[in-house]
Amino acid sequence: MTNRKLEIVQAARHLFHTKDYGNTTMQDLIEYLDIGKGTVYHYFKSKEELLEAVIENIAEENLAQMERLFAELEGNAIEKIEILLKKGNLSSEKLLSELHRPANAMMHLRILVSLLRKQTPLYAALIVQGCKEGLFQTKHPLECVEMIFFSFQFLTDIGIHPWTQEELARRLEALPTLIETLLKAPTGSFHFLKPKIQ
Repeated sequence: MTNRKLEIVQAARHLFHTKDYGNTTMQDLIEYLDIGKGTVYHYFKSKEELLEAVIENIAEENLAQMERLFAELEGNAIEKIEILLKKGNLSSEKLLSELHRPANAMMHLRILVSLLRKQTPLYAALIVQGCKEGLFQTKHPLECVEMIFFSFQFLTDIGIHPWTQEELARRLEALPTLIETLLKAPTGSFHFLKPKIQ
């Protein structure tokens, strides 16, 4: 990404955070950067295209952070997975919550897929480690991670399924056991995923 393009993406990210995506116009961005309209439209033909670049920027930053953490992790595969899941959480990004709105459904879907695809290889490497340690048994580590991540994310995403709190809680409660079954992991291995009771 060129310096100018990155500057536009970072400015848009700032405006989407401070003004909200729906309230930000391309004209706002042009005035904020004090650059010509043609410069912005040279790189991005629409606000939707710009949003995709912003989310990609967030995802790349998140992945770089996870890769740094991954290189420093110690312990067995389950301990590493727990740390990585906690540190790799993107839910604090205010912008991502914007995508739960019905008008952003298709954009939300594309971005979710992008985020998950970037993260799955790291977790697959930990599944391989777990198999070597005798904690897991699978010949398909990447596919197991994809199955877990994609099915869990889409099944519990209230932007896709308008579950009640009770329905969502039931699915979250089942998650650790389902993962242990899929990976043939020891019972209780993924207890850290159980939702905290208020």
